[in-house]
Amino acid sequence: MVDDDSRAITRQQAAQRLDRVADDRARTLRRIVSWIDLPGRWVGKLSAWLIVPMMGVLLIEVFSRYAMGSPTMWAYDLTYMFYGALFMLAAAYTLGRDAHVRADFLFNMLSPRAQGVIDATFHILLFFPALAIFTWGTWDYALISIERGERIPTSPWMPIIWPLKLVLPITGALLLIQGVSELAKSLFRVIYNRPFAVAEDQQ
Repeated sequence: MVDDDSRAITRQQAAQRLDRVADDRARTLRRIVSWIDLPGRWVGKLSAWLIVPMMGVLLIEVFSRYAMGSPTMWAYDLTYMFYGALFMLAAAYTLGRDAHVRADFLFNMLSPRAQGVIDATFHILLFFPALAIFTWGTWDYALISIERGERIPTSPWMPIIWPLKLVLPITGALLLIQGVSELAKSLFRVIYNRPFAVAEDQQ
């Protein structure tokens, strides 16, 4: 009985020691992750302000079209460019907050370690290769557009389109950086079999 109690106490102490180590590692990793998340977080929060000019353009178009009977020829182009930039530039921030759509109804039933294994595997095998190809390809795509001063030929206003195309490789680079952070969080779950919680001030 004494030996069983001693073994139970020893196991409990070992578990507590492992929890303390995990807590220390989590604090260290949280600081590192906070720095890695910084570009995506700042760009995501700043790009959210694009909703203001987008709404302003829509209001002008609605007023011009229905009150004045004179629709603009530039509102549609500006609206989809603002929205496209907002959607793309906020992608890394959304990934950092784990807010992208995913099939969580089965995933959440798994242990943190199993979740970490799945996330880490998909990041290494799919996420990083796909984003690297996307970033490389869209960089050339944007540079060619800049060099040619490309405009939208299907629009009577014919605005320049390269600023929107330049958003593509920027988004790819931000997602690659954010992916490093997500991989680190996944590996933490694999090693310690516990969720990696991000502090509120880092979101």
